[in-house]
Amino acid sequence: MKMRNLGFIILCGLLALLIGAFNVSAEEEKPTASADIGFLTKYVWRGFELSDDSVVIQPSATVGYKGFGFNLWGNLDTDVPGPSDDAKWNETDMTLSYDTSFGPVGVGVGYIYYALDGLDDAEEFYITASLDVFLSPTLTAYREVAELQGWYINLGISHSFELPKGISLDLAGSVAYYLSEDDIFVEIDDNLNPTNNKYKNLHDGQISVGLTIPVGQYMVVNPMIAYSFPLSDEADNLITAGSISNDSDFLFGGVTLSLAF
Repeated sequence: MKMRNLGFIILCGLLALLIGAFNVSAEEEKPTASADIGFLTKYVWRGFELSDDSVVIQPSATVGYKGFGFNLWGNLDTDVPGPSDDAKWNETDMTLSYDTSFGPVGVGVGYIYYALDGLDDAEEFYITASLDVFLSPTLTAYREVAELQGWYINLGISHSFELPKGISLDLAGSVAYYLSEDDIFVEIDDNLNPTNNKYKNLHDGQISVGLTIPVGQYMVVNPMIAYSFPLSDEADNLITAGSISNDSDFLFGGVTLSLAF
């Protein structure tokens, strides 16, 4: 049985393990565990719209110890376009990571396995670096090694403003560049037809605003709204051709509930 078919069962099992992690006795350094579930109006990934006119539900569970982390994330589309318009679990991602810091500099490496319904599974390695300064600039380079080989390089910034009662206003923005090394991931012309040129362009940008609202000792609620848009004419064509609604800029939002132990 492929990993995508086990995704929901694995996520439920990991969520159960998180409850057990809460009972770990206090030590100087102990394992951490967290669980999230997001309800969004649209699934947008690297500029591409992967759902349309439906709520997507995205549960996630993470365990960590001494900088090492293991995360499982999934996507349930509640109304997949098609004859039946049924809900469908169509993606399960597994991430292995290691993060550390040297003074104000944070660095990390990781591996992501994307189990995709109806598509070839994907695999990526990534490396990230961040600075603990104003706007928290973070640069991450992803390298696809399975099907559509290439690089996706993302530069993000963020800042939070403290509000009363422990609430924070969270602002974030990012820009990205895509460098394809595959003959399938190519530029798209103005008529939305593929060309013979590998895609190498500024790709997508995204801005978002949200709130972090603590609820009790362990729970946080994060409502947010975001806007995703192409950064070049070539990106506009590619994103339009690869998105369900044949559009290239998207306004979406939702709320995420988080538990951390």
